[in-house]
Amino acid sequence: MSVSEGSGAGRTDDPGHPGRAAAGAPSVPVLDERVTHCRACPRLVAWREQVAREGRRAYTGWDYWARPVPGFGPDDARLLVIGLAPAAHGGNRTGRMFTGDRSGDVLYAGLHQVGLTSRPDATDVHDGLRLYGVRVTAPVHCAPPANKPTPAERDTCRPWLAGELRLLRPTLRAVVVLGAFGWQATLPALAAGGWTVPRPRPVFAHGAHTTLAATDGGADLELFGCYHVSQRNTFTGRLTPAMLTDVLGRAATAAGLTTP
Repeated sequence: MSVSEGSGAGRTDDPGHPGRAAAGAPSVPVLDERVTHCRACPRLVAWREQVAREGRRAYTGWDYWARPVPGFGPDDARLLVIGLAPAAHGGNRTGRMFTGDRSGDVLYAGLHQVGLTSRPDATDVHDGLRLYGVRVTAPVHCAPPANKPTPAERDTCRPWLAGELRLLRPTLRAVVVLGAFGWQATLPALAAGGWTVPRPRPVFAHGAHTTLAATDGGADLELFGCYHVSQRNTFTGRLTPAMLTDVLGRAATAAGLTTP
């Protein structure tokens, strides 16, 4: 398999490689900026740029972002929501997590319902949306073909999430993970970010809740599982708005955020 065909990373000694760039980031804004320049996974780079060139009729004339999408929200968040990866015509188009697609419509409506956003929708980076005490990110920062990153791509991207968790450590008190893929990808990042993940590892389920002890003697972290806000789940009723807001509300309370 050639490098251009492979699903993993390029040279790990490259200063821009996630393993090096994330570890040296002194702040969340610096980490976010470094994320946007990542080209570690050739397959994902090729796909995100192809999608931007080809576009979609509904977005004719739109200047696609076509780069890795950084996390969105304050750098002192008490609650972190972790998805899977940007959508090809959502975050890959707008440059902001869960923005411009139906999954984002569901997620931000739920966050708004529990009082954590300034508005219930997310259309583009200029829409004025503000997040209150919550940040939204993903274990894979590039849009993958068929919404399915490979295990190698997931592992290559992990240092970005581990770095984000490390930098949020002073204030972060709860995490909501959307979907089984995100759950599996997040647990090792949590271990690298400053928390103890028990063995056997907690099993993903909607409504799952477990407490992770801090490795530095600081505050524990409350970890929640929630079905992903994908169209498949929301259109079939596997995940209803009430189910989503229930998990988000419990996580917000655990994080010490005021909810209605």
